[in-house]
Amino acid sequence: MTKLLQYIVYCKEVSKTMTTSLEATLFNELEQLFLIDPHTHIDPHAAASKTLADIMGYHYYTELAHSAGLDKGLIEEEGLDPKTKVGRLVEKLTDLDNTIQVHWLLDMCREFFGFTDDRITKDNWENLYDTALAKMSEENWEQQVLEKSKLEKVFLTNDFDDKLEGFDTNLYIPCLRTDDLVFHFLKKSVRNRLNAASGIEVGDAASFREATGKLFAHFVSNNVKACAISLPPNFSPAKVDAGAAAAVMKRTVKGQRLTSTEQEMLSSFVFWTIAEFCSEHKLPFDLMIGVNRKVYENGVYQGQDLFDKRVSLLQYKQLFNAFPDVTFPVSVLGSTSNQELVSYSWIFPNVVTNGHWWYSNIPTYIEIDTRSRLEAVPRTKQIGYYSDMYKLEFALPKFRMYRRVLAKVLATDFVVGRGWTEEQALDFGKQILRGNVETIFNV
Repeated sequence: MTKLLQYIVYCKEVSKTMTTSLEATLFNELEQLFLIDPHTHIDPHAAASKTLADIMGYHYYTELAHSAGLDKGLIEEEGLDPKTKVGRLVEKLTDLDNTIQVHWLLDMCREFFGFTDDRITKDNWENLYDTALAKMSEENWEQQVLEKSKLEKVFLTNDFDDKLEGFDTNLYIPCLRTDDLVFHFLKKSVRNRLNAASGIEVGDAASFREATGKLFAHFVSNNVKACAISLPPNFSPAKVDAGAAAAVMKRTVKGQRLTSTEQEMLSSFVFWTIAEFCSEHKLPFDLMIGVNRKVYENGVYQGQDLFDKRVSLLQYKQLFNAFPDVTFPVSVLGSTSNQELVSYSWIFPNVVTNGHWWYSNIPTYIEIDTRSRLEAVPRTKQIGYYSDMYKLEFALPKFRMYRRVLAKVLATDFVVGRGWTEEQALDFGKQILRGNVETIFNV
């Protein structure tokens, strides 16, 4: 090997060592940041887990175990006690130990329950279960999890008729979820819920608007910070003519059968009305775009839905243009849609990149998507991550995963690649992780 080649190899090794050290430094700094989680499915009345089954019953584990061969009936057996359920899922962990989801599980067990083994096996799981049960039974367990996870505020996903009672709305922040109204208003049960929640008997388009206004007033008075909706690939919202909206709403409340065109019109009218109230109350409207429901019809609970690459944000151009004063934090299911999201956030002032949703929530896709967003989208228009969790314990490993990827991209692309200082990179990382959540959602 020539001296020149030796020198080149040496420089590369030094550079690699410096970058790795820098990543670790940035990661450790980002780990100290207290967070606001802008999208979860937490029940504020039972936020933390009570047994290990609450953690391992999360759909990631049940669907992966089922995919690896565990019979659905063994997972969803009626009356199944928590410990037996965990034991059955543990039988499949060997097949899943390569997945990031099992890495999350181990991270939780080590941080919260003092687990020291490298794997959860048939020989050690019962002791882990009992240790976790004792810990979770402590009176202040929820507070312990919040503090250890460095969680300052947690956004919820609230049904439109949620009374929003019995919890601290400054800690657990309401978010008005509107899927039922938009896509299931044909159901009499949904209309009855709206009537009861608003105190208004909805009989036409005007009374529907009045009832929706009552919902917003209730949520605003209880510290709501956003609306949200999960959207199918074929939805393309548009403003509906007032006369047509009135006619289709009357047919709906009379229980008459609607054509597919009329159903689309109904959904668009309801959706557009909600967007108008978001504008009136200056609330962001989270759009989670592209989920195709019940693709795997025999899947476990919450393990049936997938994404569809045929979705395009072009379907939302009328919406984005019509409501320039409404901020739309947008999540896409597939990494294949990320470039389009980056481009729309690049052009539209009211479109914001929002987290790494569901099937994009693994480090490989997160890194690709994060790198493109940091390079192309204004730094004030990026919400780095949300946990999408159902139990509080998941915030720690999920945000930790994201912080590692973010530290890597900042170190490689900005400090080494562009000559930024560590302080500049860290400031950028903090803005992506927390600062933008504060400004976009006004918390």
